[in-house]
Amino acid sequence: MFSKKIHHFYSYLILSCSLPLYLTPSTTQAIGNEINGATIASAIGDNSCMNYQVVGVCFWLKCTYWKCSVKTSTKISHFIPEVVVSTYNHDNHSPWTEVQQLNKGAMGGQHQTPSKMYTQYTFKNGEAIGHPGGFVLQAIGSSGYTCESQTTGYVPYFLSSLDFFAWNLGMPEMFYPESTTPTMREVKANGDLWGNIYPRSGSVTQTHDYKAAAVVAQRIADIISRNGQLHIYYPLTKKNSRDGKWYPKEVEEGNKKTHRWQMLSPKTENSCSIFPDGGASSTYSDKLSSKENYSWALWRPYACCKKRGQVFLGNTDWISTHTQ
Repeated sequence: MFSKKIHHFYSYLILSCSLPLYLTPSTTQAIGNEINGATIASAIGDNSCMNYQVVGVCFWLKCTYWKCSVKTSTKISHFIPEVVVSTYNHDNHSPWTEVQQLNKGAMGGQHQTPSKMYTQYTFKNGEAIGHPGGFVLQAIGSSGYTCESQTTGYVPYFLSSLDFFAWNLGMPEMFYPESTTPTMREVKANGDLWGNIYPRSGSVTQTHDYKAAAVVAQRIADIISRNGQLHIYYPLTKKNSRDGKWYPKEVEEGNKKTHRWQMLSPKTENSCSIFPDGGASSTYSDKLSSKENYSWALWRPYACCKKRGQVFLGNTDWISTHTQ
């Protein structure tokens, strides 16, 4: 009952913003730090993030009034941009201009200023909104050549303003073993530690703004890819069905088989990576936002095959998929 109320509340939010989405002038490239639906949707085209593969074959039982026969269809695997995850310091400061009002009321973020140089504390607001490119992939998916995303474009799946208690106070996750045990659940590589996943709140011990924003984005992905978390959110989780669809596993930091990030703002990249996304000596100066706000598309792996009968009998894979 509670999850239904949250879902209805989200639906109300997105409906209240639907008119501005159609009235806002569109562009195909970001201007400064700002992006919109057209910018985001166009970014799925010329890039290597999808990683499209033919991985096997599916078997179906098709019956008519006269007989039953076994039909086959090709099994494919590829990544899909599910949501756009944005992190920023101030209320209504999301780079995605069309949805800035969705997270209205979020606490003001903080970062290093001349008066706070003694601290490494950074606080970020965050959101996860359905990727508008899903509409394009769903249209193609009806032909059986791509898989259907479990998300809906423009629908909010996480808003830090709604998750006030956990996001601003870190409760109760600050007492979890993942929060109190060193080296447990960290975003790091080659000795470069960006931050801890737990507690999954807006507070990060990190002076580098890009790294702090990336850690917060990773925390949001960690929350929404799991069921039953002590946060207010709408989960991106579906059990594997028997109709030839295989959905993504939970996001795991540092594991490119479970997810990939594509930067959208302050600049749009045509490739995907995981955090940390550079060498230990990288300054990430080309990715720093002058407004301290960032957006990434979260890509996750799917596998599917076109339905050819009434009953799914099974499948044979010759290439291991990321959903297994």
